[in-house]
Amino acid sequence: MTAPTAESLGGGGPHWAAPARPVGEIVFACVILSLGVVGFVAGADIRTPPSASDIGPRAFPFVVSGLLVLIGVGLIFQLLRGHVGVAEEGEDVDPSIKTDWLTVLKLVGFVIVHIVLIVPLGWPVAAAVLFFGAAWSLGAKPWWRNALTGIVLALILQFVFAGLLGVSLPAGFLLEGVTIFNG
Repeated sequence: MTAPTAESLGGGGPHWAAPARPVGEIVFACVILSLGVVGFVAGADIRTPPSASDIGPRAFPFVVSGLLVLIGVGLIFQLLRGHVGVAEEGEDVDPSIKTDWLTVLKLVGFVIVHIVLIVPLGWPVAAAVLFFGAAWSLGAKPWWRNALTGIVLALILQFVFAGLLGVSLPAGFLLEGVTIFNG
Protein backbone atom coordinates (compact mmCIF):
# COMPACT_ATOMS: atom_id res chain seq x y z
CA MET A 1 0.00 0.00 0.00
CA THR A 2 1.34 3.43 -0.92
CA ALA A 3 0.77 6.80 0.68
CA PRO A 4 -1.84 9.00 -0.97
CA THR A 5 -0.52 11.67 -3.31
CA ALA A 6 -1.95 14.97 -4.40
CA GLU A 7 -3.10 13.37 -7.67
CA SER A 8 -4.88 10.52 -5.88
CA LEU A 9 -6.62 12.97 -3.57
CA GLY A 10 -8.05 14.89 -6.51
CA GLY A 11 -5.61 17.74 -6.30
CA GLY A 12 -4.34 17.26 -9.83
CA GLY A 13 -0.70 18.12 -9.34
CA PRO A 14 0.95 21.40 -8.44
CA HIS A 15 -2.35 23.30 -8.16
CA TRP A 16 -3.30 21.32 -5.05
CA ALA A 17 -2.85 23.13 -1.73
CA ALA A 18 -4.33 22.99 1.73
CA PRO A 19 -7.41 25.20 2.10
CA ALA A 20 -6.81 28.59 3.67
CA ARG A 21 -7.92 29.15 7.25
CA PRO A 22 -11.48 30.50 7.43
CA VAL A 23 -10.59 33.83 9.03
CA GLY A 24 -14.18 35.07 9.35
CA GLU A 25 -15.32 31.92 11.11
CA ILE A 26 -12.33 32.01 13.47
CA VAL A 27 -13.07 35.64 14.33
CA PHE A 28 -16.71 34.70 15.03
CA ALA A 29 -15.61 31.83 17.28
CA CYS A 30 -13.23 34.16 19.15
CA VAL A 31 -16.06 36.66 19.66
CA ILE A 32 -18.24 33.89 21.13
CA LEU A 33 -15.37 32.84 23.42
CA SER A 34 -14.77 36.47 24.46
CA LEU A 35 -18.46 36.97 25.29
CA GLY A 36 -18.27 33.93 27.56
CA VAL A 37 -15.20 35.26 29.36
CA VAL A 38 -16.79 38.70 29.77
CA GLY A 39 -19.90 36.99 31.14
CA PHE A 40 -17.83 35.20 33.77
CA VAL A 41 -16.10 38.44 34.79
CA ALA A 42 -19.38 40.38 34.93
CA GLY A 43 -21.14 37.52 36.73
CA ALA A 44 -18.46 37.46 39.40
CA ASP A 45 -19.33 41.09 40.23
CA ILE A 46 -22.95 40.22 41.01
CA ARG A 47 -23.52 40.61 44.72
CA THR A 48 -25.35 37.78 46.40
CA PRO A 49 -27.73 38.94 49.13
CA PRO A 50 -27.63 37.01 52.41
CA SER A 51 -31.23 35.92 51.86
CA ALA A 52 -30.42 34.25 48.52
CA SER A 53 -30.98 30.55 48.09
CA ASP A 54 -28.22 28.06 47.31
CA ILE A 55 -28.29 28.85 43.61
CA GLY A 56 -28.29 32.65 43.85
CA PRO A 57 -28.29 35.30 41.15
CA ARG A 58 -24.90 34.28 39.69
CA ALA A 59 -26.04 30.85 38.50
CA PHE A 60 -27.70 31.84 35.24
CA PRO A 61 -24.92 34.16 34.01
CA PHE A 62 -22.34 31.47 34.86
CA VAL A 63 -24.26 28.76 33.00
CA VAL A 64 -24.68 30.93 29.89
CA SER A 65 -21.04 32.07 30.06
CA GLY A 66 -19.85 28.50 30.44
CA LEU A 67 -21.84 27.43 27.39
CA LEU A 68 -20.44 30.34 25.38
CA VAL A 69 -16.87 29.43 26.36
CA LEU A 70 -17.42 25.76 25.50
CA ILE A 71 -18.98 26.60 22.15
CA GLY A 72 -16.25 29.13 21.33
CA VAL A 73 -13.43 26.72 22.21
CA GLY A 74 -15.15 23.91 20.32
CA LEU A 75 -15.60 26.07 17.23
CA ILE A 76 -11.99 27.21 17.27
CA PHE A 77 -10.78 23.62 17.72
CA GLN A 78 -12.94 22.36 14.84
CA LEU A 79 -11.93 25.22 12.53
CA LEU A 80 -8.22 24.72 13.20
CA ARG A 81 -8.66 21.03 12.41
CA GLY A 82 -10.12 21.97 9.03
CA HIS A 83 -13.79 21.27 9.69
CA VAL A 84 -15.34 24.24 7.94
CA GLY A 85 -19.08 24.68 7.60
CA VAL A 86 -20.57 24.30 4.15
CA ALA A 87 -22.06 27.45 2.71
CA GLU A 88 -25.83 27.21 2.57
CA GLU A 89 -27.76 27.83 -0.59
CA GLY A 90 -29.82 30.83 0.42
CA GLU A 91 -33.33 30.95 -0.94
CA ASP A 92 -33.30 34.65 -1.63
CA VAL A 93 -29.61 35.46 -1.27
CA ASP A 94 -27.82 36.90 -4.27
CA PRO A 95 -24.08 37.19 -3.55
CA SER A 96 -23.58 39.43 -6.58
CA ILE A 97 -25.61 42.24 -4.98
CA LYS A 98 -23.56 44.68 -2.95
CA THR A 99 -24.39 45.64 0.63
CA ASP A 100 -26.77 48.57 0.96
CA TRP A 101 -24.58 50.66 3.25
CA LEU A 102 -27.11 53.49 3.41
CA THR A 103 -29.64 51.17 5.06
CA VAL A 104 -26.98 49.88 7.45
CA LEU A 105 -26.01 53.45 8.38
CA LYS A 106 -29.67 54.38 8.95
CA LEU A 107 -30.12 51.40 11.28
CA VAL A 108 -26.92 52.21 13.20
CA GLY A 109 -28.04 55.84 13.42
CA PHE A 110 -31.40 54.88 14.91
CA VAL A 111 -29.71 52.61 17.46
CA ILE A 112 -27.48 55.55 18.48
CA VAL A 113 -30.52 57.85 18.70
CA HIS A 114 -32.25 55.22 20.86
CA ILE A 115 -29.28 55.12 23.25
CA VAL A 116 -29.16 58.92 23.47
CA LEU A 117 -32.92 59.33 24.05
CA ILE A 118 -33.37 56.74 26.82
CA VAL A 119 -32.29 59.00 29.69
CA PRO A 120 -33.91 62.32 28.73
CA LEU A 121 -37.18 61.03 27.22
CA GLY A 122 -37.57 57.56 28.71
CA TRP A 123 -37.49 54.07 27.30
CA PRO A 124 -40.93 54.05 25.59
CA VAL A 125 -40.20 57.13 23.48
CA ALA A 126 -36.70 55.92 22.61
CA ALA A 127 -37.99 52.45 21.73
CA ALA A 128 -40.82 53.86 19.59
CA VAL A 129 -38.28 55.93 17.65
CA LEU A 130 -36.07 52.85 17.22
CA PHE A 131 -38.93 50.62 16.04
CA PHE A 132 -40.17 53.30 13.63
CA GLY A 133 -36.66 53.99 12.34
CA ALA A 134 -35.87 50.32 11.78
CA ALA A 135 -39.11 49.74 9.87
CA TRP A 136 -38.64 52.89 7.79
CA SER A 137 -34.99 52.08 7.06
CA LEU A 138 -35.94 48.61 5.83
CA GLY A 139 -38.59 50.05 3.51
CA ALA A 140 -41.87 49.42 5.34
CA LYS A 141 -44.73 51.63 4.20
CA PRO A 142 -46.83 53.61 5.03
CA TRP A 143 -44.87 55.69 7.52
CA TRP A 144 -47.84 56.33 9.83
CA ARG A 145 -48.37 52.59 10.34
CA ASN A 146 -44.68 52.24 11.26
CA ALA A 147 -45.03 55.05 13.80
CA LEU A 148 -48.22 53.61 15.29
CA THR A 149 -46.71 50.11 15.50
CA GLY A 150 -43.58 51.52 17.15
CA ILE A 151 -45.62 53.36 19.78
CA VAL A 152 -47.82 50.34 20.54
CA LEU A 153 -44.84 47.95 20.76
CA ALA A 154 -42.92 50.33 23.01
CA LEU A 155 -45.88 50.74 25.38
CA ILE A 156 -46.55 46.99 25.49
CA LEU A 157 -42.90 46.25 26.28
CA GLN A 158 -42.80 49.02 28.91
CA PHE A 159 -45.92 47.57 30.56
CA VAL A 160 -44.64 43.98 30.49
CA PHE A 161 -41.13 44.71 31.73
CA ALA A 162 -41.72 47.62 34.12
CA GLY A 163 -45.33 47.06 35.14
CA LEU A 164 -45.50 43.26 35.37
CA LEU A 165 -41.91 42.09 35.83
CA GLY A 166 -40.68 45.04 37.88
CA VAL A 167 -37.68 45.72 35.64
CA SER A 168 -36.61 49.31 36.07
CA LEU A 169 -36.99 50.92 32.65
CA PRO A 170 -37.12 54.72 32.74
CA ALA A 171 -40.69 55.69 31.87
CA GLY A 172 -39.81 59.26 30.95
CA PHE A 173 -41.73 62.43 31.65
CA LEU A 174 -44.74 61.42 29.52
CA LEU A 175 -45.50 58.28 31.56
CA GLU A 176 -44.01 59.34 34.88
CA GLY A 177 -47.28 59.36 36.82
CA VAL A 178 -48.82 56.27 35.22
CA THR A 179 -48.27 53.48 37.75
CA ILE A 180 -48.76 50.56 35.34
CA PHE A 181 -45.73 51.72 33.32
CA ASN A 182 -43.33 52.17 36.25
CA GLY A 183 -41.18 49.38 37.67
